Amino acid sequence: MENGKKTILNARGLVKRFGSMAAVDHVSFTVAEGEVVTLLGPSGCGKTTTLRLVAGLERADEGEIEIHGRTVFSSRRRLSVPPEKRGLGMVFQSYAIWPHKTVFENVAYPLILRKIKSAEIKRRVEECLDLVGLSGLGERPATLLSGGQQQRVALARSLVFSPSILLLDEPLSNLDAKLRAQMRVELTRLQEKLSMTMLFVTHDQIEAMTLSTRLAVMNRGAIEQIGPLREVYEHPKTPFVEDFLGKVLRFEGVIAGKKDNQTLVELQAAPECRLKIDAEQDSLGTGKKVVVSIRPEDVRLQEESRPNQGNSLKCVVEKVIYLGGECEVLLSFGESRYTLTVPRSSAPKEGKPIYLELPTPSLRMWPADVPFGFPQDSQGGAH
Repeated sequence: MENGKKTILNARGLVKRFGSMAAVDHVSFTVAEGEVVTLLGPSGCGKTTTLRLVAGLERADEGEIEIHGRTVFSSRRRLSVPPEKRGLGMVFQSYAIWPHKTVFENVAYPLILRKIKSAEIKRRVEECLDLVGLSGLGERPATLLSGGQQQRVALARSLVFSPSILLLDEPLSNLDAKLRAQMRVELTRLQEKLSMTMLFVTHDQIEAMTLSTRLAVMNRGAIEQIGPLREVYEHPKTPFVEDFLGKVLRFEGVIAGKKDNQTLVELQAAPECRLKIDAEQDSLGTGKKVVVSIRPEDVRLQEESRPNQGNSLKCVVEKVIYLGGECEVLLSFGESRYTLTVPRSSAPKEGKPIYLELPTPSLRMWPADVPFGFPQDSQGGAH
């Protein structure tokens, strides 16, 4: 059970190696009824391979997979149920639409394989086409479909046999930005209407935040953190999770001591500045190098210092870039540079001093020797 709901999918200790590399490294997670769990991470982190293990398109070296309490894979028992007998629907990145078939024939194919009667096939296909907004297009050749329509056909084909869980592998990545935004809304509407159980794979944090009930952030074949959206975003457990899921400002410094249950950090860029941080970590003693981080939306710009409001850093406005309704402000603090986006009406003047207010409850502190960021060739929520 997950939050009182029946567990549909239970993956335990999944390992998949390609040569000496572990593409999936002891991955475990559950998906409850009506839930959307998203595997989020950069290219090469193992998210698609994990999805393919669940689907049965790849065979794990270790681990177990249960669907509706039925074991469909067990390395220990040498059991592997074929993909077509796992009761799963799947939407691929490429849609996998047959060009020589009509829309109706594409959607009907899973039912034909299951030897469903013709009248029932017609009813179900028409119902699904109506559900995804393709009513009346059943006889249209697949070659005459737009990218968005092909995506809808692939979705209808996956839904037509009422799968217990729907697997989606980067289903929106081939669409242009405007259509991708529209389809995010459509998928959300459809999921809520049908209470679909979904395992979703993406590198796009906006898709993940829009569609997910829970996020599983993956890195180097492992899940670094899994939990509800707000929890993962506001309380990241590792610098990688913090960096991948949204933007972040970071300040290097050294622990100068502790006072009133707070840690004092002397900043490298301006040793006279000390940040007060609620975080207390016994392993980080005085003199230890650390990195302090905060989300840009938690930062406030002030024309005057207000030390009684928390931490206040004096910066210089180097450049203001007009973006229409907003402005991008480039700030310098010692040798460091930071970018903030502010409403056009509150944009500061170039060349003028400005104060960054950093609310103490919003600050996080990490040891300086832990890995930050993600590989440069990865895709994701970079800043």
